[in-house]
Amino acid sequence: MADPVARINAVHTLYSDHHRWLFERLVRKLRCRLDAADLTHDTFLRVLTHPPMALREERAFLTTVAHGLMVNHLRRRDLERICLDAIAQLPETLAPSPEERALLLETLASIDALLDGLPTRVRQAFLLWQLDELSHAEIAQRLRVSVSSVRQYIHKATVHCLLAEST
Repeated sequence: MADPVARINAVHTLYSDHHRWLFERLVRKLRCRLDAADLTHDTFLRVLTHPPMALREERAFLTTVAHGLMVNHLRRRDLERICLDAIAQLPETLAPSPEERALLLETLASIDALLDGLPTRVRQAFLLWQLDELSHAEIAQRLRVSVSSVRQYIHKATVHCLLAEST
C-alpha cells in the first residue's frame, strides 16, 4: 500500500473496527482500565508506525502486538516494584532522590530490554558477573554448571550487548 492516504484509511478502519474489542480484552487481562487504555493506544501506534502489510486476521495480529506490549509493561512494572522495595530498605541517608530514582528505574528498564531474549542462565551468569562481581568459579557453583559454561554464557551475553548497542 504505497498511497499514504489509503494507509491512513486502512489504519483508521482497523482502529474503528477493533479498538473497543482490544481495550475490553486488555481490561479483562490487566484489571486496570488506565493500563488497558495505554496499551491499546500503544498497540495502534505500533501498527501505524510499522511498514504496511495486508492482514487476513486483524484481531489475531492486534492480539499478538498487544500481548508483546503487555508482557513488556508487566515486566517493567515488576522490575520497578522490586527496585522501589529495595530502595525502601535503605537507610534514609542513602536513599536516592526522586530524580536519581527515576534515572535508576530507566537504567534498569534499559538493561532489562538489552538482555531480553537471552536464555535465563546466560542472563543470570552475566548479571552475577557484572553486578555481583562474582568469579567464574563462584557463578558456576551458584548456577550448578561448569566454569567453561559460565565463560560461554558471559561471552554470549557480552556479544549480544555489543551487537544490540551498535544497532
